[in-house]
Amino acid sequence: MPDFSIFVTIAEELGLHQDQVAHTAQLLDDGNTVPFIARYRKEATSGLDEEQIRNVQSRLSYLRNLAQRKETVLKSIAEQGKLTPELEAAIRVATTLQEVEDLYLPYKPKRRTRAMIAREKGLQPLADLLLTQEVTSGTLEEYAQPFLCEQVPSVEEAYAGARDIVAEVVSEDAATRRKLRLLTLERGLLLVSLDEEDADPENKYLLYHDHSEPLRDIPAHRLLAINRGEQEKALRVHLEVPEDEALYHIRARYLRNPDSIFVDQVEEALQDSYDRLIAPSIEREVRRLRTAQAQAHAIKVFATNLRHLLLQPPMRGVRVMGIDPGYRTGCKVALVDETGKFLGGTTIYPHEPKKQWDQALEALRALVTKAQVQVIAIGNGTASRETEKLVAELIDVGVEVSYAIISEAGASVYSASKLAREEFPDLDVSMRGAISIARRLQDPLAELVKIDPQSIGVGLYQHDVEQKALREALDAVVESVVNYVGVDVNTASVALLQHVAGLNARAAQGLVKRREQEGPFTSRAGVLEVRGLGPKAFQQAAGFLRLPDALNPLDRTAIHPESYPVVERLFTLMGVQGNEPDLAERVRAFRAVHRLEDLAAVLEVGMLTLMDILEDLVRPGRDPRDSLPGPVLRRDVLSIDDLREGMVLTGIVRNVVDFGAFVDIGVKQDGLVHVSEMGKKYVRDPYTVLSVGDIVQVRVIHIDKERGRIGLSMKKAADSAARALGDES
Repeated sequence: MPDFSIFVTIAEELGLHQDQVAHTAQLLDDGNTVPFIARYRKEATSGLDEEQIRNVQSRLSYLRNLAQRKETVLKSIAEQGKLTPELEAAIRVATTLQEVEDLYLPYKPKRRTRAMIAREKGLQPLADLLLTQEVTSGTLEEYAQPFLCEQVPSVEEAYAGARDIVAEVVSEDAATRRKLRLLTLERGLLLVSLDEEDADPENKYLLYHDHSEPLRDIPAHRLLAINRGEQEKALRVHLEVPEDEALYHIRARYLRNPDSIFVDQVEEALQDSYDRLIAPSIEREVRRLRTAQAQAHAIKVFATNLRHLLLQPPMRGVRVMGIDPGYRTGCKVALVDETGKFLGGTTIYPHEPKKQWDQALEALRALVTKAQVQVIAIGNGTASRETEKLVAELIDVGVEVSYAIISEAGASVYSASKLAREEFPDLDVSMRGAISIARRLQDPLAELVKIDPQSIGVGLYQHDVEQKALREALDAVVESVVNYVGVDVNTASVALLQHVAGLNARAAQGLVKRREQEGPFTSRAGVLEVRGLGPKAFQQAAGFLRLPDALNPLDRTAIHPESYPVVERLFTLMGVQGNEPDLAERVRAFRAVHRLEDLAAVLEVGMLTLMDILEDLVRPGRDPRDSLPGPVLRRDVLSIDDLREGMVLTGIVRNVVDFGAFVDIGVKQDGLVHVSEMGKKYVRDPYTVLSVGDIVQVRVIHIDKERGRIGLSMKKAADSAARALGDES
């Protein structure tokens, strides 16, 4: 498939114009990054966003692989001397890899099969008689006689071998497989039961001990849960298909002559083909396909949640105390200043076994007062609730401070990492964790990029999906968010800089080393002086690197250096220098009295680029996270015992999954807003209603203290019915 045909196909699939696809493909082939294309090549793509560009990229890769596979298959069949014009045409018009593999199946090198052995015994002509069914008179013995020999000593063995050949021919027929695959997808019933009586002693898979559900209807989270139970040998899974209907399709294709003397032999061969070859193979294929779809959905959920988590707004200009709670080893307390710099720390032992509550309270009071701490960030792991009570008591005795519960997910991974050891070589693991917790409140993005995104814990069965695909998707999200927000080249860590478009870990280290040795960068152009960072990398990265204190005001914006001449011409038109304190107001006024089309023509620049330039001049250095709600700060503590049905609370969404959303309402356990409780109207997709980090008002509708489960509702109607917490597994 030449690229032109691929472009046409992608344009039709994605609802785009062929030119958009062709230009995007060219930009990608030239080594441009997705963030750069989306932000600074809008004229070429006619304004495609990152998601659209990544969709083009994905389909481009698939269809090019498909074209390459077709050529490999055609060459293999031709070398066998079996390529017919009809077969070549069928392969060339195939639109999926599965179609190509179905057509290749009869010619694909395979292990020694029963049919191969029968062919080696010379039974292919007898099998051909069964397939054509032209013989209507005579006896089976008569037609088997010529094939009897030392290797085929009886008539029954002759026909057994011929049936094996027929069974394999039928099982490798592309049209038959396509028909039965579709039947299995549409009508297949997934039957799940306990593998053995005591296979699930903890009842992890209680919902599936005796479960059946149409395969086409089963949600991704349930399918992945069932797969996990099967892998753990707790569940037995079988796919039931209407066998009569499947055999009807096979007979319709292969029972050609009811008067043939071979009808019974063919019937037996068709049944054997279905039972032994087709049904098990199609079941594996279809389950693999549905699992792949479920995994793709799970990866998309993880990526969506991760994006919202990374985009949580920073809490700027505050001094923070981070506490990593613990029992026997104590609670590690770390102080960081407004920039995240570590000021010092200590360890307190308020809980079992030492129970030094009063000493811990006094230590916190002294530290908060001395360091002028404004907010305390408490990790939500072990001993979090008890530590929250300690901080709440601190507030009760008159210390002016508030606190927030911060997810510890991945903090232990970071604190033991090479990056953490390099930054804090003299601190123990727990103290590094406390620093990370404090910094997560100040700037979630800057801190979370230091952690493997798979450890952040906002996914749906992330350990049950294909790990390479998951990593690629999550890395794309991190890259997207980092470039969407922009990075201060003079303060960003290596972990943050390496995700800037065009940069890698080596280039990021070079930038940090250069500013440490020679002082902060004063211009974007100075980045080009870093060894190993060439013109192409600079082109991709420059627009996403910010210098808030740069001499050139344009270096403080998201305007790309390649557009600086356009801006200079604009300033000349406006009669300004570009460093006026009221520049934003002047640009806004100038824009109000000029048609954009006329300006674009005069400035010799595309409309979309001009619009971005004007927006950046009006709001230089803007951070898109600032428009989002900040973290929920608390001054008192709740426990599940304090909850009552009907209570209305404010919470923060911690995770969104297919069946609902988990909301932190200030007690140890997150509550679940089932998808049916998200609004008065039916909600099909919870991801269209809630995102990680959203601040929501919820009402308690169900409390199960024994299991530690809390049911919540976002419905405002007083008569909203409480319902079960949903099938979380």
